[in-house]
Amino acid sequence: MKHDQEQENEEFIIGRHPVVAALKSDNPLNKLFIQTGIKKDDNIVSEILKLAKKQRLVVSEVPKQKLDRLTHSQNHQGVVLSVAAFEYATLDDLFENAKRHDTDPFFVILDNIEDPHNLGSIIRTADAAGVTGVIIPKHRAVGLTATVAKTSAGAIERVPVARVTNLSATIKELKERGVWVFGTDISGTDYRQWNAKGAVAVVIGNEGKGISPLLKKQVDEMLTIPMVGDIQSLNASVAASILIYQGFNSRHPLAKK
Repeated sequence: MKHDQEQENEEFIIGRHPVVAALKSDNPLNKLFIQTGIKKDDNIVSEILKLAKKQRLVVSEVPKQKLDRLTHSQNHQGVVLSVAAFEYATLDDLFENAKRHDTDPFFVILDNIEDPHNLGSIIRTADAAGVTGVIIPKHRAVGLTATVAKTSAGAIERVPVARVTNLSATIKELKERGVWVFGTDISGTDYRQWNAKGAVAVVIGNEGKGISPLLKKQVDEMLTIPMVGDIQSLNASVAASILIYQGFNSRHPLAKK
């Protein structure tokens, strides 16, 4: 049932900040729903209405109960934006995005991430740390749903996400295009030694199984996050955040005084 709800929610952006980000993007939009009685002089709500007017969107004031139904009782904050299905980027788009930002490619590859909250959090961190693209598989993994969009706090509009049929073939293509690919595992090089300068991609594994054996064989180097406590694994979005920011640190070192 949860999967069905995610599919129904795919065409809605939920929450004030994600809606603002969507209204500022170039993605095709359909309709804005505003909760009846909401304070329109609130700064964010006022901005949303101005942006909707600029986009010439239909704005419907509806009772909270309708918004609850549309969002399956998620925290919509009185604002729901109906959009066309989220558009995925191509690999070429990801490389073009790096060029546009005048930087070497820095990609995050997600091997069958299933939790939409994890995917949204990873995209949010990717946006903050200058990742130039995220790559996800078409099968056995979550796609770009409304829950992902809300959890990303609008970052889904700024970080291109490519959805590919075969991660193994994609990694092969990335390597042919000069990208060094790093994996994550319980054993490998301490992530604090990772030099992410140049064109790089890091693979984050599934929440329970980690990286698939086939992909492990393809990476150039395996990275590990040392853990001294009793728990020997981290949430996928937490592990991704640590590695993404190590990549950021090595690509943007502090200036020596």
